[in-house]
Amino acid sequence: MPKAPAPFASMKKGFDYGQAVAEAQRCLLCHDAPCSKGCPGGTDPATFIRKLRFQNLTGAVRTIKQNNILGGSCGELCPTPQLCEKECSAAGLDRPIQIGKIQRFLVEHAWATGFNPLEKGSARKEKIAVVGSGPAGLSCAAELAKAGFGVTVFEARARAGGVLRYGVPSYRFSPDFIDRELKDLAPLGVKIQCSKPIRGKGAVESLLKKGFAAVFLAPGCWEPLRLKVKAKVRQGVFAWTDFLTPLKEGRFAAIGKQLKGRRVAIIGGGSVAMDCAESAIKLGAKDVYLVYRRSYNEMPAEEDEKQDALRQGMHLLLLNQPVDYSTDAKGRLKAIRLVRTELSKPDASGRRKPVEIPGSNWELPIDVAIEAIGAQPARDSIEWSRSMKLSDGNLITVNPDTGETSVKRVFAGGDIVRGPALIIEAVRDGKTAAQAIMKRFAKKENAHE
Repeated sequence: MPKAPAPFASMKKGFDYGQAVAEAQRCLLCHDAPCSKGCPGGTDPATFIRKLRFQNLTGAVRTIKQNNILGGSCGELCPTPQLCEKECSAAGLDRPIQIGKIQRFLVEHAWATGFNPLEKGSARKEKIAVVGSGPAGLSCAAELAKAGFGVTVFEARARAGGVLRYGVPSYRFSPDFIDRELKDLAPLGVKIQCSKPIRGKGAVESLLKKGFAAVFLAPGCWEPLRLKVKAKVRQGVFAWTDFLTPLKEGRFAAIGKQLKGRRVAIIGGGSVAMDCAESAIKLGAKDVYLVYRRSYNEMPAEEDEKQDALRQGMHLLLLNQPVDYSTDAKGRLKAIRLVRTELSKPDASGRRKPVEIPGSNWELPIDVAIEAIGAQPARDSIEWSRSMKLSDGNLITVNPDTGETSVKRVFAGGDIVRGPALIIEAVRDGKTAAQAIMKRFAKKENAHE
């Protein structure tokens, strides 16, 4: 892979030992710790912080990794200010404990010392297939392997990691980091087969017929949502996947050539849009505009992500709705057509809907547009089984308590079930399905005794 240019070379350095211990010393040691309740994946920050505070580093690491196979990744990428840190009691006295940074430090400390608490359980006869090696798939695979099941993960792409590898810029999350996290799976005996897509009608039934006792589907959502426009643009418009994925694969020169010195509009207000904006700036774009139809407060991106992008030089165009593009005679993008909006009163969900202001249409001259407005399941990932029940948006419908689909012995989790969501929620889905699979086969064993 080509060497990354300096602005993309590495992620921010994490806590060192002194910083982590000092932060842990601020913990109030709550009896019924709200921070642990605030973690959707059950990583249990109250316990690992307490253990670090009393110098039990191996115990702290064990707590993290046994609860969350992707503890390091979640420590770095989870929106902890909106989850565990939001619930931290210390915020009432000063500020929340920086739980995510402590979590990342502990995982990196374990790597530096060669400590891995994960062990494969007593071998069982059942083999489980996992489709997709993103957070949900890896979480499910790890839980099952710890219980002794033989697990094979089928990954369509050339390397494992899913959104962690292909959906986050390297300056925010290094490929080396997910590679190291994946190494922790080695003692569990999980087999990961890359460049092995499971697609097409009957693919699920085929896996079951091949001898897998159960299947967990977690392919993610990789089909980008696109603006519905009339203009036929032949050059200058990217979907976010077509922009970020090549950067993660090291194709900086090809993408950079199309952005350097250009005026770029990023459409969207989430974390992916912020990643696109920062990446465009780092590639040498002349001006980068973030176009969002709501206000700053309604932007779903995390506050630190928004501030980072603004510090880098991003321009905000809020309360503006893209409606179309303008092109030259050869179909090259020359402007984005916008209409100004205002926010309605909060709806039942508490969110304020953008309403177009009549007669406020205008054009912003640009050379490149990057659409970062969401994602949906790829078409070939919704045709696995004719009997599988789907919800709106072709997401797979599951029993929320078990992760089981309408097809017997087939489970699903992650973005394919809930749409693009948090990494830790995908981790929870994998754990939920694994527990359900374990209970199902435990009942069968007991029935034979």
